[in-house]
Amino acid sequence: MKQVWIVDDDRSIRWVFEKALTREGIPYRTFMQAADALADLDAGPPQVLVSDIRMPGTSGLELLQAVKQRYPNLPVIIMTAYSDLESAVAAFQGGAFEYLPKPFDVDQAVALIRRAVEESLREDQGEETARESPEILGQAQSMQEVFRAIGRLAQSSATVMITGESGSGKELVARALHRHSPRSTKPFVAINTAAMPKDLLESELFGHERGAFTGAQAMRRGRFEQAEGGTLFLDEIGDMPAELQTRLLRVLSDGTFYRVGGHQPIRANVRVIAATHQDLDARVRQGLFREDLYHRLNVIRLRLPSLRERREDIPLLTRHFLAKSARELGVEVKRLSDPAMAVLTGRRFPGNVRQLENICHWLSVMAPTQVIEADDLPAELRDEAPAPESDWTAALSNEVERMLARGESSIMERLAPRFEKTLISRALAHTAGRRIEAATLLGIGRNTITRKIAELGLDEAQTPPA
Repeated sequence: MKQVWIVDDDRSIRWVFEKALTREGIPYRTFMQAADALADLDAGPPQVLVSDIRMPGTSGLELLQAVKQRYPNLPVIIMTAYSDLESAVAAFQGGAFEYLPKPFDVDQAVALIRRAVEESLREDQGEETARESPEILGQAQSMQEVFRAIGRLAQSSATVMITGESGSGKELVARALHRHSPRSTKPFVAINTAAMPKDLLESELFGHERGAFTGAQAMRRGRFEQAEGGTLFLDEIGDMPAELQTRLLRVLSDGTFYRVGGHQPIRANVRVIAATHQDLDARVRQGLFREDLYHRLNVIRLRLPSLRERREDIPLLTRHFLAKSARELGVEVKRLSDPAMAVLTGRRFPGNVRQLENICHWLSVMAPTQVIEADDLPAELRDEAPAPESDWTAALSNEVERMLARGESSIMERLAPRFEKTLISRALAHTAGRRIEAATLLGIGRNTITRKIAELGLDEAQTPPA
């Protein structure tokens, strides 16, 4: 760890920091004036800079501005008097990490420095990753399954069906599949099949010949031709009109198509990746989607979890989107306080990752300070009722998906006992082992619960006879 620099013309303040940082084992260096600190920046930046705001010569705000020009990610803590509100505002506008009002509590000052050090170390570790802008982020188990699937499909040209709620990142996954495939040097072409009327969609997909219809004054290549040798991503495939489903099936079956108004077959060397937020099995049963096309597209199915199913990824995604918005807007990166992050991770996010990204962009523009508090979050987010702590049906769905992906069989036979064991053990714990009471709560008979306890191998010591 590099040093923490303290800049203050008051000898007593420097002495307080020297004693406190020595006690905490934090390396430090003190300066009496800002000009000396600026001169030593040539040899490299500190881990954290703490500076008074009013000093003879170069002020703390001028020092902040000069440091941020050279080291935009360096956390700078500005010390200021309680009455100096304008200076505190100016400090935040200049990119200060935090301001420390004088007189301050030494322990609070050290805690603030430690927080700034942690932030700085995270920046150091993540600098290269941030520069490369990872295509998909996620540490949740459900996302690790997605990453493994992308890896397994890296050298494949198989047709893939990506399912998941709107805003969950289906196009990002499609782009990752393309980027890691043998077709990566060829085009990736995306089209939302639900976003345009049937006649226009047909021309968009397959192109048209000159004079094919009113206004067709020149031949136009469609998306299949544009994606030649590469990947064609068909988003919201569940909304494709029936007539176009037939044409798409023909392309997937024999590898050729005709432009609108054309008579010469054109060969299509394209990998198709489709995506939908709808239940295609249900649409097939309802006669709204061709079953033969469904089976052509559904060679490999990849399910993306909703953001509700991967709440542990919300802090990671939030930091990423705040950094991304800051780069786009040319402003200092903002961050969420722990209470604000707790509010965020407890919300439902029906719009999934896309909704979280939009919130982060809003915060980058509208949040009044660098550290975003819970009250700074959009009103509709603060007022929304927290989501349930866990969605057990989603967790069960994930487990079934994983078992299916691993090719396991007898899934019902294996999961049902685990389900029953959980129900009975929790009910017995709630009733302090009283079986009749637990059986009543579960809606089963006394003999049934006794038999299940024996079958499932539940701890008899914790389940005394009723």
